Amino acid sequence: MTSLIGMEKNSAEKNPVTLLGLGAMGTAMARTWLAAGNPLTVWNRTPARAAALAADGAGLADTAAEAVAANTLIVVCLLDDTSVDEVLSGVDLAGKDLVNLTTSTPAQASARAEWARDRGAQYLDGGIMAVPPMVGVPEAGGYVFYSGSQQLFERHRETLAVPVGTAYVGEDAGFAALHDVALLSAMYGMFAGAAHAFALIRREAIDPAALAPLLADWLVAMAPAVHQTAEQLRSGDYTNGVVSNLAMQVAGTPTFLNTAQQQGVSPELLTPYFELMRRRLAEGDGEEDLTGVIDLLVR
Repeated sequence: MTSLIGMEKNSAEKNPVTLLGLGAMGTAMARTWLAAGNPLTVWNRTPARAAALAADGAGLADTAAEAVAANTLIVVCLLDDTSVDEVLSGVDLAGKDLVNLTTSTPAQASARAEWARDRGAQYLDGGIMAVPPMVGVPEAGGYVFYSGSQQLFERHRETLAVPVGTAYVGEDAGFAALHDVALLSAMYGMFAGAAHAFALIRREAIDPAALAPLLADWLVAMAPAVHQTAEQLRSGDYTNGVVSNLAMQVAGTPTFLNTAQQQGVSPELLTPYFELMRRRLAEGDGEEDLTGVIDLLVR
Protein backbone atom coordinates (compact mmCIF):
# COMPACT_ATOMS: atom_id res chain seq x y z
CA MET A 1 0.00 0.00 0.00
CA THR A 2 1.29 3.47 -0.86
CA SER A 3 2.32 5.40 2.25
CA LEU A 4 0.50 8.52 3.39
CA ILE A 5 1.76 11.67 1.69
CA GLY A 6 1.81 15.24 2.96
CA MET A 7 -0.34 14.60 6.05
CA GLU A 8 -1.19 17.62 8.22
CA LYS A 9 0.73 17.92 11.49
CA ASN A 10 -2.39 17.56 13.61
CA SER A 11 -3.61 14.45 11.77
CA ALA A 12 -2.24 12.10 14.47
CA GLU A 13 -4.83 13.57 16.82
CA LYS A 14 -7.70 12.81 14.47
CA ASN A 15 -9.48 9.51 13.94
CA PRO A 16 -8.10 7.63 10.88
CA VAL A 17 -10.64 6.69 8.20
CA THR A 18 -10.67 4.24 5.33
CA LEU A 19 -13.00 5.22 2.49
CA LEU A 20 -14.07 2.79 -0.20
CA GLY A 21 -15.63 4.48 -3.21
CA LEU A 22 -14.70 7.79 -4.79
CA GLY A 23 -17.65 8.87 -6.84
CA ALA A 24 -18.75 12.48 -6.56
CA MET A 25 -20.01 12.02 -3.00
CA GLY A 26 -17.09 9.90 -1.84
CA THR A 27 -14.55 12.32 -3.27
CA ALA A 28 -16.24 15.29 -1.60
CA MET A 29 -16.17 13.47 1.74
CA ALA A 30 -12.55 12.45 1.24
CA ARG A 31 -11.43 16.01 0.62
CA THR A 32 -13.31 17.22 3.70
CA TRP A 33 -11.74 14.63 5.99
CA LEU A 34 -8.32 15.44 4.60
CA ALA A 35 -8.84 19.17 5.08
CA ALA A 36 -9.84 18.48 8.70
CA GLY A 37 -6.63 16.53 9.28
CA ASN A 38 -8.07 13.03 9.50
CA PRO A 39 -5.59 10.41 8.25
CA LEU A 40 -7.36 8.89 5.25
CA THR A 41 -6.79 5.74 3.25
CA VAL A 42 -8.78 5.45 0.03
CA TRP A 43 -9.55 2.82 -2.57
CA ASN A 44 -11.56 3.04 -5.76
CA ARG A 45 -12.18 0.67 -8.64
CA THR A 46 -10.88 3.36 -10.98
CA PRO A 47 -7.41 4.06 -9.53
CA ALA A 48 -7.11 7.48 -11.18
CA ARG A 49 -9.75 8.92 -8.89
CA ALA A 50 -7.85 7.72 -5.84
CA ALA A 51 -4.53 8.98 -7.19
CA ALA A 52 -5.97 12.48 -7.54
CA LEU A 53 -6.32 12.62 -3.73
CA ALA A 54 -2.71 11.70 -3.01
CA ALA A 55 -1.56 15.31 -3.38
CA ASP A 56 -3.99 16.22 -0.59
CA GLY A 57 -2.48 13.59 1.71
CA ALA A 58 -4.56 10.48 1.14
CA GLY A 59 -2.97 7.08 1.50
CA LEU A 60 -3.69 4.97 -1.58
CA ALA A 61 -4.51 1.28 -1.27
CA ASP A 62 -4.00 -1.09 -4.18
CA THR A 63 -6.93 -3.29 -3.11
CA ALA A 64 -10.05 -2.96 -0.99
CA ALA A 65 -8.59 -5.52 1.42
CA GLU A 66 -5.49 -3.36 1.95
CA ALA A 67 -7.64 -0.32 2.55
CA VAL A 68 -9.75 -2.15 5.12
CA ALA A 69 -6.66 -3.48 6.88
CA ALA A 70 -5.26 0.04 7.28
CA ASN A 71 -7.81 1.40 9.78
CA THR A 72 -10.58 0.42 12.16
CA LEU A 73 -13.21 2.85 10.81
CA ILE A 74 -14.28 1.76 7.33
CA VAL A 75 -16.68 3.99 5.39
CA VAL A 76 -18.25 2.51 2.26
CA CYS A 77 -19.76 4.80 -0.38
CA LEU A 78 -20.39 2.66 -3.46
CA LEU A 79 -22.94 2.50 -6.26
CA ASP A 80 -25.38 -0.01 -4.80
CA ASP A 81 -25.76 -2.96 -2.45
CA THR A 82 -24.47 -5.39 -5.07
CA SER A 83 -21.27 -3.34 -5.30
CA VAL A 84 -20.76 -3.73 -1.55
CA ASP A 85 -20.90 -7.50 -1.98
CA GLU A 86 -18.44 -7.41 -4.84
CA VAL A 87 -15.94 -5.06 -3.19
CA LEU A 88 -15.94 -6.68 0.26
CA SER A 89 -16.14 -10.31 -0.85
CA GLY A 90 -13.39 -12.19 0.95
CA VAL A 91 -12.17 -9.10 2.84
CA ASP A 92 -11.39 -9.65 6.54
CA LEU A 93 -13.76 -7.42 8.51
CA ALA A 94 -13.12 -8.85 11.96
CA GLY A 95 -12.83 -6.07 14.52
CA LYS A 96 -13.75 -3.37 12.03
CA ASP A 97 -16.30 -0.58 12.44
CA LEU A 98 -18.20 -0.65 9.15
CA VAL A 99 -20.23 2.41 8.14
CA ASN A 100 -22.16 1.86 4.93
CA LEU A 101 -23.30 5.02 3.14
CA THR A 102 -24.33 3.16 0.00
CA THR A 103 -27.95 3.81 -0.97
CA SER A 104 -30.09 0.76 -0.21
CA THR A 105 -33.54 -0.33 0.87
CA PRO A 106 -34.34 -0.86 4.56
CA ALA A 107 -34.40 -4.62 4.01
CA GLN A 108 -31.00 -4.54 2.32
CA ALA A 109 -29.59 -2.46 5.18
CA SER A 110 -30.89 -4.91 7.80
CA ALA A 111 -29.47 -7.84 5.85
CA ARG A 112 -26.14 -6.03 5.49
CA ALA A 113 -26.01 -5.51 9.27
CA GLU A 114 -26.40 -9.25 9.81
CA TRP A 115 -23.81 -9.89 7.10
CA ALA A 116 -21.34 -7.58 8.87
CA ARG A 117 -21.94 -9.12 12.29
CA ASP A 118 -21.36 -12.59 10.87
CA ARG A 119 -17.95 -11.33 9.75
CA GLY A 120 -17.03 -9.89 13.13
CA ALA A 121 -17.70 -6.22 12.33
CA GLN A 122 -19.87 -3.64 14.05
CA TYR A 123 -22.23 -1.91 11.65
CA LEU A 124 -23.86 1.43 10.98
CA ASP A 125 -26.01 2.16 7.97
CA GLY A 126 -26.30 5.67 6.56
CA GLY A 127 -28.72 7.59 4.39
CA ILE A 128 -27.16 10.72 2.89
CA MET A 129 -29.43 13.76 2.83
CA ALA A 130 -27.07 15.93 0.83
CA VAL A 131 -25.57 16.40 -2.61
CA PRO A 132 -21.79 16.70 -3.14
CA PRO A 133 -21.66 20.55 -3.16
CA MET A 134 -23.18 20.51 0.35
CA VAL A 135 -20.35 18.38 1.77
CA GLY A 136 -17.96 20.35 3.96
CA VAL A 137 -20.32 23.34 4.00
CA PRO A 138 -22.13 23.26 7.37
CA GLU A 139 -24.43 26.14 6.49
CA ALA A 140 -25.75 24.14 3.51
CA GLY A 141 -27.70 21.95 5.92
CA GLY A 142 -26.67 18.53 4.65
CA TYR A 143 -26.63 15.56 7.00
CA VAL A 144 -26.61 11.77 7.11
CA PHE A 145 -29.14 9.55 8.84
CA TYR A 146 -27.42 6.78 10.81
CA SER A 147 -28.92 3.61 12.25
CA GLY A 148 -27.56 0.45 13.80
CA SER A 149 -25.15 0.24 16.72
CA GLN A 150 -25.60 3.33 18.87
CA GLN A 151 -22.33 2.56 20.63
CA LEU A 152 -20.56 2.62 17.28
CA PHE A 153 -22.28 5.86 16.31
CA GLU A 154 -21.22 7.56 19.54
CA ARG A 155 -17.65 6.31 19.13
CA HIS A 156 -17.31 7.90 15.70
CA ARG A 157 -19.85 10.72 15.88
CA GLU A 158 -17.23 13.49 15.73
CA THR A 159 -15.45 11.96 12.73
CA LEU A 160 -18.65 11.21 10.85
CA ALA A 161 -19.83 14.80 11.39
CA VAL A 162 -16.80 16.28 9.61
CA PRO A 163 -18.21 16.09 6.04
CA VAL A 164 -21.88 16.71 6.93
CA GLY A 165 -24.10 16.66 10.00
CA THR A 166 -25.33 13.49 11.65
CA ALA A 167 -28.76 12.30 12.79
CA TYR A 168 -29.03 8.99 14.64
CA VAL A 169 -32.45 7.38 14.15
CA GLY A 170 -32.33 4.03 15.94
CA GLU A 171 -30.79 0.63 16.58
CA ASP A 172 -32.70 -0.94 13.70
CA ALA A 173 -30.14 -0.86 10.88
CA GLY A 174 -32.90 -0.32 8.30
CA PHE A 175 -34.16 2.93 9.81
CA ALA A 176 -31.60 5.21 8.13
CA ALA A 177 -32.58 3.92 4.69
CA LEU A 178 -36.26 4.17 5.63
CA HIS A 179 -35.90 7.79 6.73
CA ASP A 180 -33.88 8.54 3.61
CA VAL A 181 -36.49 7.10 1.24
CA ALA A 182 -39.38 8.65 3.19
CA LEU A 183 -37.94 12.16 2.86
CA LEU A 184 -36.93 11.68 -0.76
CA SER A 185 -40.38 10.31 -1.58
CA ALA A 186 -41.92 13.49 -0.19
CA MET A 187 -39.43 15.48 -2.25
CA TYR A 188 -40.49 13.75 -5.45
CA GLY A 189 -44.12 14.38 -4.58
CA MET A 190 -43.28 18.06 -4.25
CA PHE A 191 -41.42 17.99 -7.57
CA ALA A 192 -44.46 16.36 -9.18
CA GLY A 193 -46.73 19.11 -7.93
CA ALA A 194 -44.30 21.78 -9.10
CA ALA A 195 -44.06 20.12 -12.51
CA HIS A 196 -47.83 20.21 -12.85
CA ALA A 197 -47.92 23.86 -11.80
CA PHE A 198 -45.33 24.86 -14.41
CA ALA A 199 -47.12 22.77 -17.06
CA LEU A 200 -50.34 24.75 -16.45
CA ILE A 201 -48.67 28.02 -17.40
CA ARG A 202 -46.36 26.60 -20.07
CA ARG A 203 -48.34 27.90 -23.05
CA GLU A 204 -49.33 31.19 -21.50
CA ALA A 205 -47.62 34.59 -21.41
CA ILE A 206 -46.50 33.94 -17.87
CA ASP A 207 -42.80 33.93 -17.06
CA PRO A 208 -41.88 30.73 -15.16
CA ALA A 209 -39.31 32.80 -13.27
CA ALA A 210 -42.15 34.98 -12.00
CA LEU A 211 -44.16 31.97 -10.85
CA ALA A 212 -41.19 30.29 -9.16
CA PRO A 213 -40.93 32.52 -6.04
CA LEU A 214 -44.71 32.39 -5.59
CA LEU A 215 -44.60 28.60 -5.83
CA ALA A 216 -41.64 28.27 -3.47
CA ASP A 217 -43.23 30.54 -0.86
CA TRP A 218 -46.53 28.65 -1.09
CA LEU A 219 -44.84 25.28 -0.57
CA VAL A 220 -42.96 26.66 2.43
CA ALA A 221 -46.21 28.02 3.86
CA MET A 222 -47.92 24.63 3.46
CA ALA A 223 -45.01 22.56 4.82
CA PRO A 224 -45.99 22.91 8.53
CA ALA A 225 -49.11 20.87 7.78
CA VAL A 226 -46.96 17.75 8.17
CA HIS A 227 -46.86 18.40 11.93
CA GLN A 228 -50.66 18.30 12.15
CA THR A 229 -50.70 15.10 10.09
CA ALA A 230 -48.20 13.54 12.49
CA GLU A 231 -50.28 14.51 15.53
CA GLN A 232 -53.46 13.15 13.95
CA LEU A 233 -51.70 9.86 13.22
CA ARG A 234 -50.48 9.64 16.81
CA SER A 235 -53.88 10.40 18.32
CA GLY A 236 -56.01 8.56 15.77
CA ASP A 237 -58.32 11.58 15.57
CA TYR A 238 -58.24 12.80 11.97
CA THR A 239 -60.80 15.54 12.65
CA ASN A 240 -58.62 17.43 15.14
CA GLY A 241 -57.59 20.89 13.95
CA VAL A 242 -59.09 20.49 10.46
CA VAL A 243 -59.19 23.67 8.38
CA SER A 244 -60.38 22.33 5.02
CA ASN A 245 -62.13 19.02 5.48
CA LEU A 246 -61.98 16.03 3.18
CA ALA A 247 -65.48 16.52 1.75
CA MET A 248 -64.71 20.12 0.81
CA GLN A 249 -61.42 19.20 -0.83
CA VAL A 250 -62.89 16.32 -2.81
CA ALA A 251 -65.63 18.64 -4.04
CA GLY A 252 -62.94 20.97 -5.35
CA THR A 253 -60.99 18.39 -7.36
CA PRO A 254 -63.02 18.83 -10.61
CA THR A 255 -61.74 22.41 -10.82
CA PHE A 256 -58.15 21.15 -10.95
CA LEU A 257 -58.94 18.48 -13.51
CA ASN A 258 -60.98 20.81 -15.71
CA THR A 259 -58.27 23.47 -15.58
CA ALA A 260 -55.69 20.90 -16.65
CA GLN A 261 -57.89 19.84 -19.56
CA GLN A 262 -58.45 23.43 -20.65
CA GLN A 263 -54.70 24.11 -20.51
CA GLY A 264 -53.89 20.99 -22.49
CA VAL A 265 -52.08 19.42 -19.54
CA SER A 266 -52.21 15.77 -18.52
CA PRO A 267 -53.62 15.35 -14.99
CA GLU A 268 -51.65 12.12 -14.41
CA LEU A 269 -49.59 13.62 -11.59
CA LEU A 270 -52.74 14.60 -9.67
CA THR A 271 -55.28 11.88 -10.38
CA PRO A 272 -53.79 9.12 -8.18
CA TYR A 273 -53.97 11.32 -5.10
CA PHE A 274 -57.43 12.61 -5.98
CA GLU A 275 -58.63 9.01 -6.36
CA LEU A 276 -57.34 8.19 -2.88
CA MET A 277 -59.17 11.22 -1.52
CA ARG A 278 -62.43 10.05 -3.14
CA ARG A 279 -61.97 6.52 -1.80
CA ARG A 280 -61.37 7.79 1.71
CA LEU A 281 -64.44 10.00 1.56
CA ALA A 282 -66.54 7.04 0.44
CA GLU A 283 -65.30 4.97 3.38
CA GLY A 284 -64.87 7.54 6.11
CA ASP A 285 -65.88 10.86 7.61
CA GLY A 286 -66.07 13.92 5.40
CA GLU A 287 -65.17 16.09 8.39
CA GLU A 288 -61.71 14.59 8.74
CA ASP A 289 -58.44 15.84 7.25
CA LEU A 290 -56.53 14.27 4.36
CA THR A 291 -54.64 12.08 6.83
CA GLY A 292 -56.92 9.12 6.14
CA VAL A 293 -55.39 8.54 2.72
CA ILE A 294 -52.31 7.23 4.55
CA ASP A 295 -54.36 4.34 5.90
CA LEU A 296 -55.39 3.46 2.35
CA LEU A 297 -51.73 3.29 1.31
CA VAL A 298 -50.65 0.91 4.10
CA ARG A 299 -53.43 -1.65 3.69
